[in-house]
Amino acid sequence: MADPRHFDAHAADYERHRPPYPEQLWVRLYELGVLRSGRRVLDLGAGTGEAAVRLVSAGAVVTAVEPGSSLAARLRRRVPAAEVMIATAEEAVLPEAAFDLAVAATAAHWFDLDIVLPKLHRALRPGGRLAVWRTVFRDPEADTAFRRRVARIMASGPRVSRPDALDLDRWVRELTAGGYFVERHAEVFRWSVQLDSQQVRGLFSTFSDWTGDEVEAAAQAVDDLGGRVTEHYVTPLLVLDRVAARRTRPATRAASSTPARSTRRCCVPPVTPRA
Repeated sequence: MADPRHFDAHAADYERHRPPYPEQLWVRLYELGVLRSGRRVLDLGAGTGEAAVRLVSAGAVVTAVEPGSSLAARLRRRVPAAEVMIATAEEAVLPEAAFDLAVAATAAHWFDLDIVLPKLHRALRPGGRLAVWRTVFRDPEADTAFRRRVARIMASGPRVSRPDALDLDRWVRELTAGGYFVERHAEVFRWSVQLDSQQVRGLFSTFSDWTGDEVEAAAQAVDDLGGRVTEHYVTPLLVLDRVAARRTRPATRAASSTPARSTRRCCVPPVTPRA
């Protein structure tokens, strides 16, 4: 994973201001049979428990792996039923064939998948699944006055080029490389949330590539636009099945393909969760 110090330094804002995942995502996990009471679930890069709190409430037995000590402390207080390990996904020592489900919620893009995928394959029981999703804090299909201001703020400073988080085909190639997993289901959820300037300040401060001055500029933009804005976000979900006998594949990730039995859904109508 990436150096956790940025997120750990903003643990209070992370817990208070990161919005919950959309309800449709949890409904879909139930419908797919992924989430059930009594399932043993491994939550990687668990943060302050944004996913773990829902997993436990669904009756899952959760082991949460989080490298940041401040984030982990808040996770323990928020989700006392979860077992918490302070470690990166790459470093965590996991028992073999111990889990029914592994979850990476807004975390997999930090992983060294060459290390993590074979580790998860060993840690999951036969028939186990891997569920990967993340919040993309900008819907490219939504054009708002606030997002135009944000674009100008981002253009004023250097930015690290990153792969498109909504490129599901690329993510499927990455996550099925090595033959440890095959795609079962892919879907994109669109949703919105209303935020005031303080909430934007808290949320944007958790973004690892934003400076303090840029965060303040975004909060000021909210005030300039009336004190409250509607943000449009996207959550892509991928569910993968553990391969019983690992398939031999070429080393390159581009060699993977999508199995015919997988399902794809796109662009679920947006909902507005409580802020």
